[in-house]
Amino acid sequence: MNGAATSKTPGLIRCAIYTRKSSEEGLEQEFNSLDAQRESGELYVSSQRSEGWVCLPDRYDDGGYTGGNMERPGLKQLMADIDAGKVDCVVVYKVDRLSRSLLDFARIMEVFDRKKVSFVSVTQQFNTTHSMGRLTLNILLSFAQFEREIISERTRDKIAATRRKGKWFGGKPILGYDVVGGKLIVNRDEAFRVRELFAIYIETRSVRATTEEALKRGWTTKSWTQKDGTKVGGLPLTNPYVHRILTNVSYLGKVQHHDQLFEGEHEGIIEPTLWKRAATILEANGRDKGSDVRNTHHGLLKGLVRCRNCDKPMSHTFTTKAGKRTYRYYACHAAQSRGYHTCPSKSIPAEPLESFVVERLRALGRDRELVGVILERARAHTRELTAQLEDRRATLQRELRWLASDERRAGASSDADRLAEVAERSRPIGEQIREIEEELADAAKNELRRDQVDAAFAEFQPLWDQLSTRERAELLRSLIKAVEYDGKAGEVTLVFHPESSRLAAECKP
Repeated sequence: MNGAATSKTPGLIRCAIYTRKSSEEGLEQEFNSLDAQRESGELYVSSQRSEGWVCLPDRYDDGGYTGGNMERPGLKQLMADIDAGKVDCVVVYKVDRLSRSLLDFARIMEVFDRKKVSFVSVTQQFNTTHSMGRLTLNILLSFAQFEREIISERTRDKIAATRRKGKWFGGKPILGYDVVGGKLIVNRDEAFRVRELFAIYIETRSVRATTEEALKRGWTTKSWTQKDGTKVGGLPLTNPYVHRILTNVSYLGKVQHHDQLFEGEHEGIIEPTLWKRAATILEANGRDKGSDVRNTHHGLLKGLVRCRNCDKPMSHTFTTKAGKRTYRYYACHAAQSRGYHTCPSKSIPAEPLESFVVERLRALGRDRELVGVILERARAHTRELTAQLEDRRATLQRELRWLASDERRAGASSDADRLAEVAERSRPIGEQIREIEEELADAAKNELRRDQVDAAFAEFQPLWDQLSTRERAELLRSLIKAVEYDGKAGEVTLVFHPESSRLAAECKP
C-alpha cells in the first residue's frame, strides 16, 4: 500500500477511485475500460482541487467481477482502507460500478456513513452528504438492480433456446471434442479414450478402478489452448472427472437443459447400448453407496434385508453397554422413522438371520431345480460378457478403420511423420483386438456345466471358512438380491439373481 497522501491533512479530501468491469474481455488492451473509468474519475477530482480534493495513487480495480455480490478483491481492499481511516471520498464512474445489489449497496453505505466517507458518481451528479443525493442514489441503484435481473432472465432464456436447438452453449471443452467455430467437433484420439473409459467401467464396475487403469495408460484431462496462448488442462485424471465423463449426455450426441434432453448438432461418440450399460451400473452403485462393502460391524446382510410388510429396507444396527457391542439386529426403516407400532416386522436378531441364510446356501446343492437356475444365470452372464467383448471389439475395429483412412490421406500427401504416428497408434489397438478374441474363445470354451456347480457347492464350507467378513458379505451380495423378512408370518424369503428365482422358508430365530 502506497502511503502517499494517506495521512489526514486539515481541509484535504482524500479520494479513492473505484473501477469495475463484469467481463475480462478487452482487459488485455493497453487502454481498457478500467483505465477509462479511472481517467474520468481523476479528471473529476482535479476539477474539485479548489475544494481540497486529492486523488489517492492506489488503484482499486476489479476486472472480470460481477457487481451482484461483494466478493471482489479491489472492493475488499477499498473497504479495508476506509476502515483504517485512509479515505474521505469514494469516486466511481457510475453507481452500478460499485454495486448492482440494493442490499449490498446499503451495507456499503452504512460503512461509509460510519466512517464519514462521501460517495460521488462522475456521470450522475450527486453527493451523499445531501438528502437529495441520497434519494437520487437509491433510485438509480434500484434501476441498476432491475437491469441486472432483466439481464439474468434474458441470459437464462437464451441458454434454454440454445439448448432446444441442440447447440453447444459454451464453457470448457470436454474430453473427446474440440471447439471449432463455436461447435463441438469430434477429436478422434480423445474419442477413443472416452469409449475405452466406458468399456473399462463396464468391466470393472468401479469409477476408482477405471481411473486407476486410465492413469496407468498415462491418460489426462482435456487440454486446450486459450485465445491468449495459455495452455489449460492436461492434468492426471481424477475419480470425479471420470464420473462426469460417464454421466455426460454430450457423448450421446445430445444436450441437456434441466431434466430435458435434446438432439445435439454434434456427433455422438458413445453408442446408446454402451451408455445404457454404464448408466445401469452407476445407478446400482449409487443405491449400494458404491461397490465397496463398508461393513465394520460384521453385518453380513447389510443392504440386503427388506421388510416385506412395509416394503422398506432394514438397516443393520446394534446396542452397546459399557462401550461394548451387546446385541446386533436388523430394524425396519419405517418402524424407526414412524414408530415400532406401525410395523409388524419391527426388527429381527442379526446372528440367527445370518446363520439361516448361510445354512440355506449350503443346502442349495441338493435343490436340482435351483441348480438349473444358477446354471442359466451363469450362462446368461457369459452371454452378456460375450456381448460386451464383441461391442468393445467392434469399437476398436472402427477405430482401426478411422486410422486406416488417416493412413491413406497421409500416404497421399507423403506425410512420413503422420504415417509413423498412425502406425504407432494402430499397434496397441490391434493387440487389444487379439486379446478380446482370446477372451471370447475362452468364454465359449469354459461355459459352466452342472457338475462344476455341484463341485462348487461341495466346496462351499471350506471356501466360506477362509473368507474374511468383507469377502463373505461380497459373496452373499453376488448370490442374493434381497432377504425379505415378514414379521407377521415369521417367514424369510431369499430372492436370488435373477429375480425369477425364489426360495422361501420359514425362519424362527
